[in-house]
Amino acid sequence: MNDRFVYVTYIRTTKEKLWEAITTPEFTRQFWFGFHNECSWQKGASWKLIAADGWVADAGEVLEIDPPNRLVLRWRNEFIPENKADGDTRCTFDITNDGDVVKLVVTHEADKPHRHIQAVSNGWPQVLSSLKTFLETGQSLPRTDRLPAKAA
Repeated sequence: MNDRFVYVTYIRTTKEKLWEAITTPEFTRQFWFGFHNECSWQKGASWKLIAADGWVADAGEVLEIDPPNRLVLRWRNEFIPENKADGDTRCTFDITNDGDVVKLVVTHEADKPHRHIQAVSNGWPQVLSSLKTFLETGQSLPRTDRLPAKAA
């Protein structure tokens, strides 16, 4: 893979709570612009990121799953034609303990130059900052509980 975005953050939580926040629709809606994951969370299962009104933003497949340590998804953008045409990307969530906090490393990559990597490099920092805030305070960052009006 040669087109890559990596985001690292440290969160005052447990690996189990972080895993639950990433994989449970009730949680993801609160910090991921109202989106939720739809998946059985088993290797080979289909995966979708769905907006509050039901449209599919992204989709793919669970390539690797080791709760609460690692999740690897084949990821395809579904709503931006140019990004979809570039094909699939791969997103890896690595979760490790680091003393009394949890280290989350999100690596989103493609094996060739890919427009979606540029798009996620703008989106992941806001989503993951909101996730961190949500887990540490119980509240997401302002405006990350719903899609911005211009994107809806």
